[in-house]
Amino acid sequence: MDLFAKSNYKTNTEKIAQIKAWIYQKSEIDTKIPISINQLQCHEPNCPPIETVIAIMTTPPKQYKIHRSISLITEADIKQILES
Repeated sequence: MDLFAKSNYKTNTEKIAQIKAWIYQKSEIDTKIPISINQLQCHEPNCPPIETVIAIMTTPPKQYKIHRSISLITEADIKQILES
């Protein structure tokens, strides 16, 4: 059983670029460090229906989860996850 599957929601490349810009700005990492942003659907009980996973490929890599779709992520969300 596939616990996480790519969602059928159409991703907005402009929004993803904006999220990455916020991350680079707020974390002050080099823009050459890749950032992966994926929106997933969870089909397990007690799991949020949509989750966005952000991976910053530093050494070691950092991973963050936001329980909402990419289109709803705000600059404040990014600030909060990076400060936690």
